[in-house]
Amino acid sequence: MKAMICGLSCAALFSATSIAQHSKEFVPDNVFTQGVEGPVFYKQHLYAVNFADQGTIGKVDNNGKASLFLKLPNDSVGNGLQFDGQGNLNIADYVNHNILKVPANSKSVEVFAHNKTMNQPNDIAITKRGVLFASDPNWADATGKLWRINTDGSTQLLEENMGTTNGVAVNNSNSKLYVNESVQRIIWQYDLDSELNISNKQPLITFDDHGMDGMRVDNQGNLYVARYGAGVILKISPAGKILQTYTLTGQHPTNVAFNDQQTKLFVTMQKRGAIEVINVE
Repeated sequence: MKAMICGLSCAALFSATSIAQHSKEFVPDNVFTQGVEGPVFYKQHLYAVNFADQGTIGKVDNNGKASLFLKLPNDSVGNGLQFDGQGNLNIADYVNHNILKVPANSKSVEVFAHNKTMNQPNDIAITKRGVLFASDPNWADATGKLWRINTDGSTQLLEENMGTTNGVAVNNSNSKLYVNESVQRIIWQYDLDSELNISNKQPLITFDDHGMDGMRVDNQGNLYVARYGAGVILKISPAGKILQTYTLTGQHPTNVAFNDQQTKLFVTMQKRGAIEVINVE
């Protein structure tokens, strides 16, 4: 697949390919902390980390009313969240180098995977069979790693000496994996085989300003990317073409999540401790 390197042509591409659409407020300012992250939608509720205090997970109903779901033990602080097909909640705990798990229909917290050589597991993507991919940045050194966490809790280092790995996403057929490097401003695309091994690493798109954070893939294979500092969400095709620009109220989106029908995209906003929502076509 031919990769598209955007560079200085990005501004022209925005105006040529898309008409900006705007988000709306879903959860007001300061309901979550500035650590708000990891949105995931499950059974008519949105979940995100750091509700009111660090180290918590909040639960938001369809009207935007947020409440405490649980407090993490052992000073853990969550980042990425993903539910598996059985309703278990997986949590990237960047403080204690863990992937935590909350079993379905409970509020107990277990250590599912631990590796002391992880910098700080950050964002996670989940496959249909429950295997996770985790980004693992070292912000001080502007480097990062990429991990696979198997269903038995074992960890496998897929790649090290990367840039500052941050957002990670898989497509619905589990044939493509996307990983971005925030400081280096590049999104990588990998092929996934039937055993979820990575190959054929290619640059999908690069940018000459601002950072990147969380990503999700829609049912058509398009990638939605939070552009940290730019105040937009970009919709990008599998060929690396920018299809749509969604303008946010705040400038610092950290992550995105679809509702079940993929008619709404929820966006966590760092500086405001808020969540915005976009009606997507």
